[in-house]
Amino acid sequence: MDLTAPTVTAIADLARKGVESTVGHIPISGLGAGLPENVPVYLPPSGAPASMAALIESYRQAPSRRIGTATATLLASFIAMVVRHKDDHSAIFADTALPSPELTAVIDYHQTDGAPRHGQHRIVYPFPVTPELTAWLGQNGKPMEQAAFAAFLEEHAAELASPTEAEAIEWERLFRERFAPPNELLDLSRSLEVCVGQTIKRAERLASGERTIEFVETQTDRSGNKVDVPGIFLVSVQAFVDGDPVRIPARLRYRVKSGDIIWFYQLYRPDFWIRNQIQIDLAKVGRETGLPTYEGSPEGRQQA
Repeated sequence: MDLTAPTVTAIADLARKGVESTVGHIPISGLGAGLPENVPVYLPPSGAPASMAALIESYRQAPSRRIGTATATLLASFIAMVVRHKDDHSAIFADTALPSPELTAVIDYHQTDGAPRHGQHRIVYPFPVTPELTAWLGQNGKPMEQAAFAAFLEEHAAELASPTEAEAIEWERLFRERFAPPNELLDLSRSLEVCVGQTIKRAERLASGERTIEFVETQTDRSGNKVDVPGIFLVSVQAFVDGDPVRIPARLRYRVKSGDIIWFYQLYRPDFWIRNQIQIDLAKVGRETGLPTYEGSPEGRQQA
């Protein structure tokens, strides 16, 4: 076959195109919001297109948007960080349930006009529960021997509080018990220390609602001291680090068994009072950041 110069050139062009790679563009305009008009693709000799997104991103000199989660350890720091990064569409969510209450600010939350956003820039504040509150919750309802109970009251004397007049009226009417101010409760703990090693002769509840326990010395079998036992007391404990105290009423209880006395206390609805403090803190965050607040959890992070 006689191959002319033009024919040879044409064959060479076809052979060259068969081994060359090219870069093309695929139009995607109209396929949805947030997409460019076209995307670049790499066309190898086989003709199967491959994305160039990773290659292009490797040359990016600044992030395309803010991504990540910052953690604040103080409420004031959480507020300051949110104020620094927020925009008109940011929102704050609160998980108010124990044992792990938490605030979450979604900085790039969905726009109020309905436009979606990624929700990948967040600030969280896990409420740091204090050791003092943990101690009160941990011992709540658990029986303690006389010496251990006296030591517990002494150790946590700073968290005992006097009720206001309104509190005293409300709780004494509800429980039909007498309220004990801190000094009386501490006097009770010291009286208990004196009575360690003695047994119970008689425990009775008077018509006035007061309760008395009469101890007797086991060595000599003679009458010991009478101890007047109040029915309720008030715990004022800082629930969260650098936070305000939470006031929780507690019922004082004891059981007599085989001449010995077992003590315990019952915090009255502690979850309610702690949740109430979280709601107060959430309202403060809303005021100081100017953002909407919600009790609940935001949607999961949107993929890029």
